[in-house]
This record gives sequence, structure tokens and C-alpha cells, in this order.
Amino acid sequence: MATISYLPSWQAALATTTLAFAALSNAQADSGRAMPRNVPPGYTQECGACHTAYPPSLLPARSWQRTMVGLNQHFGTDASLDSATTQQLSAWLQAHAGTYKRVREEPPEDRLTRSAWFEHKHRKINPSVWQHASIKSAAQCGTCHTRADEGDYDDDNVHFPAGIEAPMQHSKKTWNRWLPWKN
Repeated sequence: MATISYLPSWQAALATTTLAFAALSNAQADSGRAMPRNVPPGYTQECGACHTAYPPSLLPARSWQRTMVGLNQHFGTDASLDSATTQQLSAWLQAHAGTYKRVREEPPEDRLTRSAWFEHKHRKINPSVWQHASIKSAAQCGTCHTRADEGDYDDDNVHFPAGIEAPMQHSKKTWNRWLPWKN
């Protein structure tokens, strides 16, 4: 490690503070719904092939652990990966798993879409919407949330696909009552 002893004390302190802030800015665990910057390519390629590649902070570590151990029976599909990829993704998911209040609870069957916060946020969505041909399931967040791949689920970035029944296509003010993301 390089030394900064040749710098005057105020410059050394500034350099140390700058390095500390840089380290903090790179911290991603519990960054809310945001997708960490260091996403392994295997995560978006493998997980994102069938459903939204969720930000790891949306589930607690134990849910991710069970999910990765059970990939051979992943919600009715064999999603097995080679050992190296499984270990890499498991470590990354554990490092970035959610610990904040909303995700401390392990959802039934470790399904993000069955978590209390997800069900609360989507409580006024008619269940038939999930069956719409362009949506197919609640796990396809990117169908309506245009920036879901970045972990941005803000209601300002919601766009309904063509064919969603007219009552779902309300003004932003009405939509905020239907899907109050900011409460």
C-alpha cells in the first residue's frame, strides 16, 4: 500500500477523507431498491432470462441462500447453474441482500412477489392483470416499471402495456393511490 507520509498533514487528512468517502460511495448493501453497480454478468444473463433480475436488496439473505440452494427446483423449473457461477452469484446476493425493515421478513416460499411489502404496493391491481399476455406474471416487473433493470420502481416510470383494461390507465394522481410507491 502506498504511503502518503510525504504530504503535509492537512493534505494527508484530505486524501484519507477522500478515500473514505470513495469507499462509502461504493457500498451497495441496503441501497434501497437500487441495483448495485457490480452486477455479475451471470446474474442478468441467467436470472434475467426468465424474470426480472431483482436488486438483491429486495430480499433478505436467508431467502437468497435458499433460492440459490434450490435452483434445481426453482418455482417449478430447473434453473441449475454450474458450481462456479452458483458460488459467485450466491456470494454477490448475500453481500447485497436487504436488511432494512421492509425486507427483514422472509416472504412465503421466498417469493419476492409474495412479500408483504410487494403485496401492499400492488394491492389494488386486479389479479387478471398479471395474466395479461404482455405481462404473464407479477415477476415481470420490467413490463410496467420501465427502469426495473436499474432497480428503479418509481411510479413516475410506470408505463402500462397496450391492452390493459381502461380502469388501470388513470392519471398519475389516481395511479399514486393505486400503487403508492412513495409511502
